[in-house]
Amino acid sequence: MIDARNLQKRFGETIAVDGVSFSIGPGEVVGFLGPNGAGKSTTMRMLAGFLTPDRGDAQIAGFDISRQTTQAQAHLGYMPEAAAGFGNLTVGEFLLYCAQCRGMSKSTAIDAIKRAAGQTELQPALDKVMRSLSKGWRQRAWFAQAVVHDPPVLILDEPTDGLDPGQKTHVRRFIRNIAETKAIILSTHILEEAEELCDRLIVINAGKIVADASTASLLDGRGRLADAFIKLTETRPAA
Repeated sequence: MIDARNLQKRFGETIAVDGVSFSIGPGEVVGFLGPNGAGKSTTMRMLAGFLTPDRGDAQIAGFDISRQTTQAQAHLGYMPEAAAGFGNLTVGEFLLYCAQCRGMSKSTAIDAIKRAAGQTELQPALDKVMRSLSKGWRQRAWFAQAVVHDPPVLILDEPTDGLDPGQKTHVRRFIRNIAETKAIILSTHILEEAEELCDRLIVINAGKIVADASTASLLDGRGRLADAFIKLTETRPAA
């Protein structure tokens, strides 16, 4: 469902993503880990069609994200890091706008919003203006827009950032509940979260993938994911 092949992105003289390749199938929840500036968000933006790679390509559900953007984006839900905007809309209006951008009729969109709001426990905030929300509520609103059309692919950039412990637990439970039929890639700085949610981990450092393995195999012999992560990212990969 997600197929990245030799993705590269340069900003000026800096190569942010350098030859990244991986595939994720239905039923997989894959953690995308790396230190700040490693290339996680840049890769996810390319996968979601909001940034064009300088080289390489990506497919979502069989559609090329650069050449068949509309078809590919119809099959994915994307939650960007530190999402903002739409400040003058209520949460309900924001979700209605997002649903109708996905081609839903108003009546279908209203039903989809009810479902997504229930899944993300967003009902108390539907009539609140987006700019008035705390970070936690805003995160939930953006998570709801990612799932409002029930896509087979989810690209989640720090989905639990800013949530309180109870909210984090709910989001993690929701991800586990929908994981059976969806291809999900999520980035997180919370290693315990990655260990809990993900059967497979991709680690990126300085734009290059330095590990792509099952969570169990990365833990094997090291005991804690933090130890494995530090070992994998403490030096820059060879050019």
